[in-house]
Amino acid sequence: MLYALMGEDTPNSLDKRLAARPAHLARLQALADAGRLLLAGPMPAIDSPDPGPAGFVGSLIVAEFASQAEAEAWMVQDPYVTDGVFASTVVRPFKRVLP
Repeated sequence: MLYALMGEDTPNSLDKRLAARPAHLARLQALADAGRLLLAGPMPAIDSPDPGPAGFVGSLIVAEFASQAEAEAWMVQDPYVTDGVFASTVVRPFKRVLP
């Protein structure tokens, strides 16, 4: 089943985000390589694809997991969680309708 994994950034966490990004992307690439990643990306703090020093307010990942417990376990091990980028996270089942 698909799950939406959402993280909300801690204030002023851009430096932490940039430092943890390579490890975070490696985990996402592993999901993609396994054919389990539908989409992933950050949410800019301002209306711009490159927010510069304004940074980001969070991230969204939609991926396939065997259960919500597995999705939650994956999320808590992500570098954005372990390295303090995310202040909070939520994992919810996701039903794809389109496209």
